[in-house]
Amino acid sequence: MVSHELIDTANALVADDKGLLAMDESNPTCNKRFARLGIPQTEEARRAYRELIVTTPGLGECISGAILYDETIRQQTKDGTPFVRVLIDAGIIPGIKVDTGAKDMAAHPGEKITEGLDGLRERLAEYSQMGARFAKWRAVIAIDDQLPSRSCIAANAHALARYAALCQEVGLVPIVEPEVLMDGEHTLQRCREVTELVLHTVFGQLFAQRVTLEGMLLKPNMVLPGLACPEQASVDEVVDATVSCLLRTVPAAVPGIAFLSGGQSAELASARLNAMNVQFHSRAPWALAFSFARAIQQPALEIWQGKEPNVKAAQQALIHRAKCNRAARRGEYDVAMERGAS
Repeated sequence: MVSHELIDTANALVADDKGLLAMDESNPTCNKRFARLGIPQTEEARRAYRELIVTTPGLGECISGAILYDETIRQQTKDGTPFVRVLIDAGIIPGIKVDTGAKDMAAHPGEKITEGLDGLRERLAEYSQMGARFAKWRAVIAIDDQLPSRSCIAANAHALARYAALCQEVGLVPIVEPEVLMDGEHTLQRCREVTELVLHTVFGQLFAQRVTLEGMLLKPNMVLPGLACPEQASVDEVVDATVSCLLRTVPAAVPGIAFLSGGQSAELASARLNAMNVQFHSRAPWALAFSFARAIQQPALEIWQGKEPNVKAAQQALIHRAKCNRAARRGEYDVAMERGAS
């Protein structure tokens, strides 16, 4: 039996026009981003960067929850305060990424299967004791004229559903993230077809695994043409394709949809989210929110560059992006907000 507390947490994560900050990059991914900017790839540098994020003044006014990585949830500020405590004191719900990454899928060239189910029950219990109240698992779906295969979709959907059931068993809200990638030349229509099939399959598996929809969140991709597609779509075309796809696949019992940014520019991700809320806020059965990583963090990282004197300016860039996305949830985002910041 899923507790009312679990359902309350799911609703709290998408309440008050706020959204999620994904700061759950694995150490190798974080190190790659540091390397591009000449930042040392060390545990202390990662800790300092994450302290910059969690101590940003006013962050809790825009961010409802923060998704952490295993290293991050165990880290502390310079004065010895656990990051989890800093977040809670700021009114931000701590969460945790629990999959162990997407690996090559046997007999399926070009496709991935996300692993991490072994020992997950015990890891979830530990994270819950550490203060986490929700979790995240990402499935990666490659797309072209032939991909994805139905077996790849089915395997990833099954893993997502088993993860979600295990989360709810220990009182953690599962964020279910089936990401159809932006890489490639596929058209907007092809992305819509694949996203619809993926979501139908995922919710079929969630039903089969007896996951309570009221106690989970969906973190999907927006429906977009591939980055290399010669015919890019307008904001309105993306909004229509995305929301019509979701209306056909996502049950109304789900409290919220928190979009991933998936490589979109920070400004474009905000503009698309804003247009969705302008057009569909009063009609959508679920909250249309955000769970962005690079689309919130990247400007701050580029300013910080691993240097202590840059912390304040980096934090200002971070809170600016958070404010832009809260405005987008309200349908109040405008490019003038970007000009004002610059």
